[in-house]
Amino acid sequence: MSNFDLYGNAFKWLVSLKDNLLKVKILEYIIIIAASTALIFGFAVFLVDPNIHSLGDGIWYAWVSMAHVGYGDVVPTSFLGRLLGAILIFFGLGMFAVFTASFSAALIGRNLGSFREEMSNVEKETRDIEREESQVLKELVRLHQRLDQLESRLNENKKD
Repeated sequence: MSNFDLYGNAFKWLVSLKDNLLKVKILEYIIIIAASTALIFGFAVFLVDPNIHSLGDGIWYAWVSMAHVGYGDVVPTSFLGRLLGAILIFFGLGMFAVFTASFSAALIGRNLGSFREEMSNVEKETRDIEREESQVLKELVRLHQRLDQLESRLNENKKD
């Protein structure tokens, strides 16, 4: 396999992954909620903390706190600013857990369609085999009855 084929397969896999992730609406909602939370808390920290000098710094602080990056370039010094930061940290933990679970479910769910199709095929084949087996058993019963009839006629002829 050439490198071109390898990269082509990787690209196809990534496109397929993107398509599957776009089908999972909760990921969109998580991103919207996270962005909204960063805007709201960023504005709140900007209002209550004297060390946050601009709205952009407040939003940046909220985002990196929620994402657990914590660069330390923007740090609140007031009690309320730090309290909002602590709330953001806990909120970020929950959002990260939901995001990870949703992302994992999307990855696992990618193969469920083909798995369900394969299971459906197996079930159909099983029903076909059971139907054929039933027909074979009916034929065996019929042959057994026919054999019994022939034996009884043979025994009657021997007696005569």
